[in-house]
Amino acid sequence: MIAFAYLAALLVSLGCLALCDHRWRLAFWDDPRRAAWTVGIGVVAFLLWDVAGLLLGIFARGDSPHMTGLLLAPELPVEEAFFLTLLCYVALLAWRGLERVVEARASRRTEGAAR
Repeated sequence: MIAFAYLAALLVSLGCLALCDHRWRLAFWDDPRRAAWTVGIGVVAFLLWDVAGLLLGIFARGDSPHMTGLLLAPELPVEEAFFLTLLCYVALLAWRGLERVVEARASRRTEGAAR
């Protein structure tokens, strides 16, 4: 069971991000198609980066009792895809959240100037 600890932590974290997304309607609950494309393109780009690093000998899979041992490709653990999804999703939510804060502040300034 300990072999799935890291994957479980990633899945719980993704679930918590989805709850935040649902609460504030930042990405998938605002525009699901655009959010899926954004996260998907980011994950594919990072996976290609990982593959290039593995082929060049820059990256290597580390051993951990907390990982499943399942591989997407030689030296590329399945957990990497979930981690990259988490990375891209949190970046998208942070960007959309910051965008909302900036829009709200600009709106307040416009309303204040109109009075």
